[in-house]
Amino acid sequence: MTKPKRYDRIAFVASAGAEAQAAFTQLTGLYGNCNPDEADVIVALGGDGLMLQTLHQHMRAGKPMYGMHRGTVGFLMNEFSTHDLRARLEAAHESVIHPLLMRATDVHGGAHVHRAINEVYLFRQTHQAARLKILIDERERMAELIADGVLVATPAGSTAYNLSAQGPILPINAALLALTPISAFRPRRWRGALLPNTAYVVIEVLEGEKRPVAAVADHDEVRDVRRVEVLSDKTISMRMLFDPGHSLEERILREQFGGY
Repeated sequence: MTKPKRYDRIAFVASAGAEAQAAFTQLTGLYGNCNPDEADVIVALGGDGLMLQTLHQHMRAGKPMYGMHRGTVGFLMNEFSTHDLRARLEAAHESVIHPLLMRATDVHGGAHVHRAINEVYLFRQTHQAARLKILIDERERMAELIADGVLVATPAGSTAYNLSAQGPILPINAALLALTPISAFRPRRWRGALLPNTAYVVIEVLEGEKRPVAAVADHDEVRDVRRVEVLSDKTISMRMLFDPGHSLEERILREQFGGY
């Protein structure tokens, strides 16, 4: 039988909100506060925005991360409680996620590399719809998509912007990515595609001078792009902890039946 991992050294991070700051004061008073570089686990207090920020900041640390909901949206968070935190951490279930790597080339030929935990999306910068060409594994799959934009989502991000754009919800352990159009005009009935998570996705911007397009990896934006490459970065594994019965896999499954 595997011995439960001990979480003696906890690093707390909190959003700027009053609830999160009050929770930070309570929890650090009870459990202390370790430097994240030396901690066994990082506990984030806030909403999903803070959790994404924390995951980005410590993406390569290999440390488990556990969120408690003290913000506005908490799909990635556990319920808040100050009681017996170390026991909760030891009983938590772990989900491993991989980010997307985005390489965007702008109008001047400059390359911009960013990573995304939820999604990479392209979106029109003006009133005119974007014209995009889509290639998968260096094979042209769509010669022209006219739309507000298009996105590539991970399973972890499939319940975020992707779901709002009518994209599919993916089980957290599915070896898939969702390719979803944003307000497609032509082909009007195209609803997107499911791709293996080994896919190399290239999106080329057509008529970029007339119809400028921006690319966004979570919160990192590049303006006036001409070409965007997207692939799953298997060199980075992020460990998220969830209370029993409230794992990310369970939440994604519940979302498909009307809520979480």
